[in-house]
Amino acid sequence: MLFRLNRRLRKLFLLTKLDINHLRNSSGKATEVVVDFANGRNLILSTGQYAKLADGCAVGTLGDTSVMVTVVSKTKPSPSNFLPLVVDYRQKSAAAGRIPTNFFRRELGPTEKEILTSRLIDRSLRPLFPSNYNFDTQVVCNMLAIDGVNNPDIVSINAASAALALSDIPWNGPVGAVRVGFIDDQVLINPTRKEQQSSILNLVVTATKKNLVVMLEANAENILLQDLQKAIKTGTKEAQHIISDIEKLRKSVGKPKRVIEPGPQLSEEISEALFTLSNMRIREVLQNYTLDKIARDLALTDVRNNVLTSIHQNFPDCDQSIVNEGYNKLVKQIFRDLIFEKDERCDGRQLEQLRDITCQADLYKPLHGSALFQRGQTQVFCTVTLDSHESAMKLDPLSIVTGGVKEKNFFLHYEFPPFATKETGRIGPIGRREMGHGALAEKGLKPIIPNDFPFTIRLTSEVLESNGSSSMATVCGGTLALMDAGVPISTPAAGVAMGLVTRYDENATNITDYRVLTDILGIEDYMGDMDFKIAGTKKGITALQADIKIPGLPLKIVMEATQMATDAKSKILQIMNECISKPRVTKKDNWPVVEKLDVEPHKRARLLGVGGMNLKKIFAETGVQVSQIEDTTFQIFAPNQSAMDEAKDMIQKILTTERTPELEFGGVYKATIVEIRDIGVMVTLYSGMPPALLHNSQLDQRKVGHPSALGLDIGQELQVKYFGRDPVSGLMRLSRKVLTAAKS
Repeated sequence: MLFRLNRRLRKLFLLTKLDINHLRNSSGKATEVVVDFANGRNLILSTGQYAKLADGCAVGTLGDTSVMVTVVSKTKPSPSNFLPLVVDYRQKSAAAGRIPTNFFRRELGPTEKEILTSRLIDRSLRPLFPSNYNFDTQVVCNMLAIDGVNNPDIVSINAASAALALSDIPWNGPVGAVRVGFIDDQVLINPTRKEQQSSILNLVVTATKKNLVVMLEANAENILLQDLQKAIKTGTKEAQHIISDIEKLRKSVGKPKRVIEPGPQLSEEISEALFTLSNMRIREVLQNYTLDKIARDLALTDVRNNVLTSIHQNFPDCDQSIVNEGYNKLVKQIFRDLIFEKDERCDGRQLEQLRDITCQADLYKPLHGSALFQRGQTQVFCTVTLDSHESAMKLDPLSIVTGGVKEKNFFLHYEFPPFATKETGRIGPIGRREMGHGALAEKGLKPIIPNDFPFTIRLTSEVLESNGSSSMATVCGGTLALMDAGVPISTPAAGVAMGLVTRYDENATNITDYRVLTDILGIEDYMGDMDFKIAGTKKGITALQADIKIPGLPLKIVMEATQMATDAKSKILQIMNECISKPRVTKKDNWPVVEKLDVEPHKRARLLGVGGMNLKKIFAETGVQVSQIEDTTFQIFAPNQSAMDEAKDMIQKILTTERTPELEFGGVYKATIVEIRDIGVMVTLYSGMPPALLHNSQLDQRKVGHPSALGLDIGQELQVKYFGRDPVSGLMRLSRKVLTAAKS
């Protein structure tokens, strides 16, 4: 009894600590706002009905698609010096009225679509967390309902923004996200799945207040630069409506933000000692343009070890982890200051200058297509494999509902082994980062692949060396490999990564100066403020992804970066053109071959064999796949021409093994009854012939209900007249009735 009383007292004590807004919503009634877009489609954001124990919860609804997002953050800091943020986006089959098709009939591990959407949400939220916030934080997106018309990813970003804004978790949001389409030279906000199929652009824009861009991701059908820039500006403007309404919701029912206690700081004495001991030495390393990635890292490591040892000797009581973090900040600041001071980078390049590029194609004869692309110390080896349509990638049912695509005849697999960065590590199943890089490169190449290509294309990219922008190197190397494989691409594509360093005012609110960097190194990505990857052709853009590390980017900088990337992309395409300028026309001996075969209807069964035995035999002996694509049309896929010739010989023998006598239309022949059926008799006109039906209606002038009425029996011979074959079924058309009429 005393234990129960204590539990009640504890609950009462906790309730008194909750804010009034939480009590207002504890009745189960939701508080909501409606975001009105220019196209009349409304986004509803609500809170207060579900998951009240979470730090924050919001439900987003667009059309009949609803997503519940919860956020929870621990109250004790993590030992790491970065934000341990985890976003879990899971598609629920029940939300679409489906049952999973796996053996267990339940959701298993995350699919590629779920992982990529989780990364999309993460990049939209992460830049707005305070720099000193290192508390474990989890964002969970729970599908409530999916209508198959409105994609839940945009709803999830906005609901996550609302949940964080409503929670007590420190966050400098909210953000708003919209999907932007481009149809008939018109920008369309949040297009439906059907409308998206007609759009040449699929752009996701996440922005915060004052029209600052937080995240961009897009794939496009070679859209022009000016049209893309127009879409970005329109999407950023529309996102402001979402931000405004989330702010209203936060003021109404939001919780007060937690107060973060500042962590231990370096004393002025130690900070001054750090600067004195390392400033000149760090500058010397970063201005030594002869150093490559490994040599530069080793030199900076030597400086670090010497400086930290000296600090420890002079200040033995100081916290080494804090000193180490202070040194890292100092290196980053010096690195950025040098770019502003000299308008040069740590490898001696100008801001808009590309690294040295070399290309090779057709490296190994057994491969259908191969290429090696080297840009500075980033090296990518790409291969192309051509196979039959049977090898197309089949998608899961829920991805079909949300994406509208059943299978993929072109897909790219990206690998990043640890030796690419002179490290050791696990080699196994693909990680989230690799999946994201591969998906981006695939988006960059998909628009140039022909829709009517008769083969399934698998493009593999293995990063052999990495010092920045391996995904965009994959676009370049993949284009070369596709042309080497003879794939008739519409035009070559290339990619480049843009970087940024900025300076803020005293209040750290407005950017006062900045430098945009073309073709960034790994260190420029790590110490900079942006990794903006753009892929496209000479004419337009096919894919982009902006990973922004500061709390919002002005549109002016976004426009400048896209223009500089377009100029750099044109230069890269010129270099690639010197290696191979168009798809190979002369066939390689090992290229696969595909042909169509028309089979007469009455010979289909002979080609297939019992249970498809003949086709299985052809595949086992020659490796050739024969598949039926229409009633009388088959497709033959062979790994090479010699296998095709061998398979065609086997098919010819199967179809002509038993020679069919030439039957004359209207001719009279002797038929032997081999079977009696209720609807007629089965007869043969010659030895080895498959039995043909002589229907009751064609047995006699009189109406015949059963062949026994005429005294017919197995083995009996009849005179029949031949009227050719049915053009659809291929069955013989026989009649005895016309002969009995002639006799009478």
